[in-house]
Amino acid sequence: MSARFGHTELPEEQERALRRAVRLAWVTIIFLVTAVTGVYLAMGSSQAMKAAWMEDMLSFIPPVAFLLAVRRTRRPPTPEHPYGYHRSVGVGHLVAATALCAMGAFMVFDSASGLVKAEHPPVGLMEVGGLTFWSGWLMIAVLAYTAVPPVLLGRAKMPLAEALHDRVLYADADMNKADWMTAVGGIVGILGIGLGLWWADAAAALFISGSILKDGVGNLKVAVRALMDARAETYDGKDPHPLVLAIDEQLGSLDWVMEAGSRVRDQGHVFHVESFVVPRPGYHPTLEDLRLAREMVIDLDWKVDDMAVIPVEELPERMLPGGGERTGSHDADA
Repeated sequence: MSARFGHTELPEEQERALRRAVRLAWVTIIFLVTAVTGVYLAMGSSQAMKAAWMEDMLSFIPPVAFLLAVRRTRRPPTPEHPYGYHRSVGVGHLVAATALCAMGAFMVFDSASGLVKAEHPPVGLMEVGGLTFWSGWLMIAVLAYTAVPPVLLGRAKMPLAEALHDRVLYADADMNKADWMTAVGGIVGILGIGLGLWWADAAAALFISGSILKDGVGNLKVAVRALMDARAETYDGKDPHPLVLAIDEQLGSLDWVMEAGSRVRDQGHVFHVESFVVPRPGYHPTLEDLRLAREMVIDLDWKVDDMAVIPVEELPERMLPGGGERTGSHDADA
């Protein structure tokens, strides 16, 4: 049975991407279990290790949110949810971003307080199998273990996030790719303690906390914009989605269309499209014309999940974004 988002059947490429993304999410969760356990056992009283542990704990949220959102979006539309459950992706993104913001803000305050109070974290000696060594080496080894796998996971997830137009997966991949900075920052802080720089630990914790807060704020902006029906944008929220212009160009290529403009809402993985078309003077589009126009646009991209083609006398200026981006056929003759 083919994979689906609601009643949208995924093309083969996206179906493969979804299967791989789900596997990577589970691999991420398994890795985080080992990382969180290791950092916790080696943490001691180091603020940098505490911050790294908290970030690893927060890193569970995006992959779990992704798995839950994918499961939810597979449900078909119901009378109570006529647009389906695609917004689950946006809700998961918002939850993850809010958690990052809240915990990041708390950790920035906690780390800054330790720096202001000039707290001196003790990092003493420990004995294992008859060998005595500085416990900071164990902390560094654990942090080094947590540095590389997330980067590889993030690089593997990023193209899948683009293929699936999944912002929760993108947020997860983006955090994974930046996790090496957390590990390096923590290592620098621990080495600073070993060199007698008491402030290095708190400074490293502040750096890690600031990174978490930055990730949270950036993702929160994108999540809120999407849930407020902002224009459809690329999976990373940086640019208008090129499909919007492609839809207008496709409709504008019809012989009977003089002008076309669309409002496109990002529902999660898929788009809801309302296209307004101005017929050429003297032409009255039939139901068959509208059906063919709708099917032609739906065939453009799998993300066009739901679409309405609406004939109008003129494009509604106040309802359409970017009035200068409309398209039409034979504009010179209009």
